[in-house]
Amino acid sequence: MPHRAYVIDEMISAKSIAARVEALAKEITRAFQGTDKLVVVGLLRGSFVFIADLVREIDLPVEVDFLEASSYGDAMESSREVRILKDLRGEISGRDVLVVEDIVDTGFTLHHVVNLLRSRGPKRLEVCALLDKPSRRETAIKATWTGFEIPDEFVVGYGIDFAQRNRNLPHIGKVRFTGEDDSAAR
Repeated sequence: MPHRAYVIDEMISAKSIAARVEALAKEITRAFQGTDKLVVVGLLRGSFVFIADLVREIDLPVEVDFLEASSYGDAMESSREVRILKDLRGEISGRDVLVVEDIVDTGFTLHHVVNLLRSRGPKRLEVCALLDKPSRRETAIKATWTGFEIPDEFVVGYGIDFAQRNRNLPHIGKVRFTGEDDSAAR
C-alpha cells in the first residue's frame, strides 16, 4: 500500500508528556488509595508506551492486562465498527479497574470497551486517556483523567502510529501531508 509523504510537527514535547504522566499517576494513586490491587488495562497497541510510563509512577499494587480493539486498521478515519482482537487474560469481577487509552477520538472504541468491561462486574472502572479530541466525539464518553486535550489533528508518536509507523517518537507530533506519494522512494 503506498503511503502519502508527510512531515511531523512536534505538538507535545517528551518533557511535557513526562510531567503530565507523573501528575496523572498522582491523581490516580489518590483516587484508588486503599485498593488491594489496581488492574490497569492497556488498550493496544497505541497505549503501550503510555501505560508503561504510567504504571511505573502509580504508587499502588498494580496488575497489568491488555485488550486490543480496533476501529481503524491502517486508515485515518474510524470505521465505527469495533472489533476485539485480543481479550483480557485475567478476571476483573469485583476489582478496581483503570482502562488506559492513547487517544479518544470519535469515542466508539472506548465506549464499546467500557461497556464490555462493565458487563464483567468490576467494583470500580475508570478511564485515563493520554489525548482527547472532543471536537470529534460521536458518543457520550469521557475519560476520568485526560493528559492533553488536542484539536482535530492527525497525530503520531509516544506509541501512536500511522499505518504502523512513528510509534517510537518520544513526543506527540502532528502529521502534515506534503501531497506526494512516497511509494516510489521505497
